[in-house]
Amino acid sequence: MRLIYFFIWLAGVFGHRKAKLLYRGQREALQKLKAEYSGRLQGTHPIWIHVASVGEFEQARPIIEHLRSQRPDAHILLTFYSPSGYELRKNYAQVDYVSYLPIPTYANARQLLDTVEPSMAIFVKYEFWPAYLKNLRKRHIPTYSISAIFRRGQLFFLPWGGHHRQLLHCFTRIYVQDEASKSLLERFGIKDVRIAGDTRFDRVSQVAAQAKELPVVENFVSPRTSLDGLPAPHRVIIAGSTWPEDEELLARYVDTHPDVLLVLVPHEIHEAHLRRIFHIFHGRYVRFSEADRHNVLHVRTLLIDTIGMLSSIYRYGDVAYIGGGFGAGIHNTLEAAVYGMPVLFGPKYTHFREAIGLIDAGAAYSITDYATFEARMDEALANHENIGKKAGEFVRQGVGATDYIYKELFKHNK
Repeated sequence: MRLIYFFIWLAGVFGHRKAKLLYRGQREALQKLKAEYSGRLQGTHPIWIHVASVGEFEQARPIIEHLRSQRPDAHILLTFYSPSGYELRKNYAQVDYVSYLPIPTYANARQLLDTVEPSMAIFVKYEFWPAYLKNLRKRHIPTYSISAIFRRGQLFFLPWGGHHRQLLHCFTRIYVQDEASKSLLERFGIKDVRIAGDTRFDRVSQVAAQAKELPVVENFVSPRTSLDGLPAPHRVIIAGSTWPEDEELLARYVDTHPDVLLVLVPHEIHEAHLRRIFHIFHGRYVRFSEADRHNVLHVRTLLIDTIGMLSSIYRYGDVAYIGGGFGAGIHNTLEAAVYGMPVLFGPKYTHFREAIGLIDAGAAYSITDYATFEARMDEALANHENIGKKAGEFVRQGVGATDYIYKELFKHNK
């Protein structure tokens, strides 16, 4: 552990921003908890919820907000491992305190539990920190894992993974997403397991119900007039969380399909990436920050250079393309599918249960190159209503994990 954090520190010294934030944030977390948290909430015995980053926070969020609505007097501590999650949600008003997870040593775990004295702990999806889990078990604090998913190749289930497998016995109960995870755990002696589903389905449904109206985007996708004065039919692609490999495919498609409009939402909007997009699209777009109801009608690509809008933008499209599938892995597919639209993404999706489910439901396609991109996009645009119905139904069938987990966790914890 010390060696790992030495390299994180070293990366920060050489200018890696996230590494610097991570090292400093985790190193100072315990001191801040002792100074700030104990002074305001000492003796409250909070519910401690820990997430890795933004995605896991979105899985925890429905539980947090349902808890807050049902038990407004409950005290909640939320911790993050990653700087991206912490920096984005450090002012989240639905909890009493937000913190980095202190560096996960046994000494820090003991001090955190001494300071906070939680009534229970909830870890989301892939978070398995030995120091914290073992100390929670030693103190007989109820500890749960929610929205968890397990695969045969994970370290827990390898011949030399016995030490890590013992960590799973530290949980009072594990709430998994599917039958395959439950069966795998039971095969290795982990018996207190429940199939609860994935709370992200509940979250995206909540977000869709509260989607914002965006007049500039609505004007961009509105009916247009052709040169002969007649309506010019078009279809709209919403491309979310895109990376350069995705953007090259999209630019080529828009160039060769004049009946298509594109709303492009890059994963990163720093100037270097925006300059690359300018080059790929030959400058033929309008930035959202510079858009008005008139200039958006003279381009076929609207570039969103502002964060926090993607979940509301999907509602204006016919087909969604989800970025990241040519890199570390695709981004959130449910965020688009909830609106009842076909979903396309790159080849790196096999670790994402919801993406596999969308493909199996006939609601999504994976692409590997421009030829498959063009063929699948043509098909999705031509049949977007029928395919989109399958996507919407897939999401509706997945709703309900929040209510189930909440009742399970708190029926005996008043």
